[in-house]
Amino acid sequence: MKKGSVASKHHLLWQGNSTQGGDAGISTGFAELDQALPAQGWPNKALIEMMVPYWGIGELRLLLPAMLRLNQQRRQIVWVAPPYLPYAPALANAGLDLQYVLVVDAQSGNISWAMERLLYTESCGMVLAWPVHLSALETRRLQLAAEAGETIGVVLHTVDTKWRATCAALRLHTQSVIGGVAVNIIKARGGFNRSQILVEL
Repeated sequence: MKKGSVASKHHLLWQGNSTQGGDAGISTGFAELDQALPAQGWPNKALIEMMVPYWGIGELRLLLPAMLRLNQQRRQIVWVAPPYLPYAPALANAGLDLQYVLVVDAQSGNISWAMERLLYTESCGMVLAWPVHLSALETRRLQLAAEAGETIGVVLHTVDTKWRATCAALRLHTQSVIGGVAVNIIKARGGFNRSQILVEL
């Protein structure tokens, strides 16, 4: 594609392995993972799907450095229907300012709706949600909301959905390994060279 073409200037048009025109990502806090992701970190203004075999393998510790950075910018970190109530003293000890941390107790049928509304809110830096299931249409709505609100959305679930259609910019499958997690990149807008990264936690 020639430099300066209409397609190269339009950031909403998917361009295979090209990341031209996209926004720089926010660092994951793990150098090897940053290098493997097209945005050199978590994609900004985007929906991320993260699949885990069960809760508590380190999925939140994987997201913590980015949460801290956004929190320091006085942007809200919102948890929608987490499977377990976050322990406030542990979050504070990790460095989060609890003034900018919000937990929303949404019913299962309203999780996607609540997340979409929050993603449109520019005061939110990251919105995490734990829905049981999302349709391709719902992921599209969430992706568009994240772009409009310039927010990062993270959907976490234990159901293996890696073969289902999704409009999320990034889809990951994480597994527990000794000393950390193995992150398998299933889909990444802009392409990727390595499919699995070992992250020490």
